[in-house]
Amino acid sequence: MKIGVVSDTHMSGSAKSLPKALVEEFRNVDLILHLGDWVAMEICEMLSQLAPVEGIAGNNDGAEIIRRFGERKLLTLEGVRIGMIHGHAPYSRKGTDGNALLAFEGEEVDCILFGHSHQPLMRRENGILLFNPGSPTDKRREKQYSFGLLEIEDGKVSGRHVFYDSKE
Repeated sequence: MKIGVVSDTHMSGSAKSLPKALVEEFRNVDLILHLGDWVAMEICEMLSQLAPVEGIAGNNDGAEIIRRFGERKLLTLEGVRIGMIHGHAPYSRKGTDGNALLAFEGEEVDCILFGHSHQPLMRRENGILLFNPGSPTDKRREKQYSFGLLEIEDGKVSGRHVFYDSKE
């Protein structure tokens, strides 16, 4: 199973389109997971034209997005347990990855996906894959825009980032 992972799109309803690099990759995924800060429901509609979409709300999302997606999820995909959280809470004093770990403390997860910082991250901690895709549209201090791809094969999950220079 191939999964597109995106966070922090921060696109308003007036946004013209998703970045070309993201669209090209996400046309070939089985599922898209959005980790919050959509800002507008139209982003879900744009992504849904590429593949089925699941997600959670972030700290910049309104009531409609929170009602639709909730703020925390645990999915089981092909035997892999994936936790989804935006990353701004619960506050751990250990950065967004610390917040993400705290959000699923005591639960059996294989992977925790989070966003919020706009900083791509991938590492394993205590056997858990921690993965932040960065942002496809708001790179802040990062050199490039980014999103992620997860592969689930034989009950194992792996990830990689896709980096690019233009959000067009």
